[in-house]
Amino acid sequence: MIAGIIAGITWAVETIILGIALAMTPFVSTQDALKLAPFVSTFLHDAFSAVWACLYNGIKGNLPSLAKALKTKSGKYVILAAIIGGPVGMTGYVMSVAYMGASIGAVASAIFPAVGAVLAYFFLKEKMQWYRWVFLILSLLGVYGLSYSPVLNITNFALGFVGTLMCAFGWGVEAVIIAKSVQDEAVTDELALQIRQTTSALTYGLVILPFMKGWGFTVSLFNNTGWLIPTIAIAALFATASYLFYYKAIGQIGASKSMALNITYSAWAVVISIILGNRSLLNPVTIICTAAVLVFGVLAGADYKDLIKK
Repeated sequence: MIAGIIAGITWAVETIILGIALAMTPFVSTQDALKLAPFVSTFLHDAFSAVWACLYNGIKGNLPSLAKALKTKSGKYVILAAIIGGPVGMTGYVMSVAYMGASIGAVASAIFPAVGAVLAYFFLKEKMQWYRWVFLILSLLGVYGLSYSPVLNITNFALGFVGTLMCAFGWGVEAVIIAKSVQDEAVTDELALQIRQTTSALTYGLVILPFMKGWGFTVSLFNNTGWLIPTIAIAALFATASYLFYYKAIGQIGASKSMALNITYSAWAVVISIILGNRSLLNPVTIICTAAVLVFGVLAGADYKDLIKK
């Protein structure tokens, strides 16, 4: 549970830093830049994360085991999880935000633990008691409350709805596949992260960016853009730490509990923003929703039988 909570905290830091990068001039200078920003930033983010993971695994002496892990069936499943969770899930999230507004996008990213919990029940035989379902739903409502906007800018409902499904199922399926894969001794959570981020970056670089005609814009970002690239690299560092703890939690307590703990990132982001001086977030709705996400998220991820025994 501690690993799952740390995963949420570090992802909150990553979200704040990446948000700073996306607000920088190169990403908002033109309409084309605005259109390409989510895809290009995700590619750079996952590419840097793959490098950070490589450095981490290199220092720990894990890289010689990477080839062995890739040869296993579990290693190949991690590649599949990377494609489903990265390009499919993230692209779906971008579509839902672009075509149905940010608040709907937040719901899309929030309901994946519920989808993952159902899949974990059927495929991993992870049981989730009724009261944990109640806590999870209350936590998801808190996430929606943190991101709710009364003005829904729906420009294309069909594409937005498809994006929502892609996001929820993509991220939910990814967690279940990872949970199954890390049960293999040859595929540790650290190697799973290396495979995941490398596969996602390659898929974006070789498939999505060429399709979006975004390579020219991507290359231009390395020329005289100040702190943009370093900021994305720092965000990727926190993302790498978050994934390490998230995958560790999945391996130790299962997919459904880890996902419930992971979505507390939205509340941690509010807490960190307030600490950094954003006093506009100190309003009753935000405070209540933040508390709800943190409390109910932890309760949804807790194993009460183990706690009672201890």
